[in-house]
Amino acid sequence: MPRLPRASGRRIARALEQAGFDLVRIVGDHARLCNARTGCRTTVPLTNRPLPVGTIASILRQAGLSADEFRELLG
Repeated sequence: MPRLPRASGRRIARALEQAGFDLVRIVGDHARLCNARTGCRTTVPLTNRPLPVGTIASILRQAGLSADEFRELLG
């Protein structure tokens, strides 16, 4: 499995929105995103610091994205 790129929570949320996710709500410093087409839901902590690799992997697993798809969305 290719290495996951490090990214901040805000950058990850923007990438998920490009992948078709909609921002449902923001509670505190967490954003809840949902993809109506696939039914996938995920929560992303909105930080400016890079998230730990395990957290990024969990977000991608919930979103149904591969590391390669995520890397393309980040640009």
